[in-house]
Amino acid sequence: MKFTAYERSLQGTGASRRLRRADKVPGIVYGAGTPTMIELDHNALFFALKKEAFHSSILEMELAGKTEQVLLRDFQVHAWKPLVLHVDFQRVDATTRLRKKVPLHFVGEENSPAVKTDKCLVNHVMSELEIECLAQKLPEYITVDLSELKKGDSIHARDLKLDAGIKIVRHGNKDITIASVVEPKAEEEIIATPVAAPEKGKGKGKGKKDEKQNKK
Repeated sequence: MKFTAYERSLQGTGASRRLRRADKVPGIVYGAGTPTMIELDHNALFFALKKEAFHSSILEMELAGKTEQVLLRDFQVHAWKPLVLHVDFQRVDATTRLRKKVPLHFVGEENSPAVKTDKCLVNHVMSELEIECLAQKLPEYITVDLSELKKGDSIHARDLKLDAGIKIVRHGNKDITIASVVEPKAEEEIIATPVAAPEKGKGKGKGKKDEKQNKK
């Protein structure tokens, strides 16, 4: 993905506030050299942030007539307004090694024996996975194939097919569960207890007796 940024010289709270009033977003680019203060068009950035690829892939930033490869590292938004307040990018090159959370794309669930035959559900335990690799190897997403899942199965991080040079960051967890099959709960049969009809003569006799007592 490509985007355009512009150099900015003014810093501080007041300068940032003026930028936002002009529909601009202050930002910074760091790594592989001197940090550079930048500004971006707010609306263009706002809609770019809605795209998954903008968060998880190498971006091409045009700045001062040159194109640099960068990675989105952080951004801040207003607590309740649809307003981006600040954005951070990191310069990357062929030698940059990084850690990054990458989204998981689940495919084939509806064709798995667990779902198709046994009417089970598949629980997506994780929606993203942290990996470590060279910037140039960073995948936009990781595909998780669920088409072979059977009742009682689970998919773990070790089952994923990753390109050479991509390492899963485990944080001490050796067996990371990605998805698991959940059996449907058996529906409880509710048996209605029939209400016994009153015996003939009982209700009528009592009513007449009460009526006589009232007249007295």
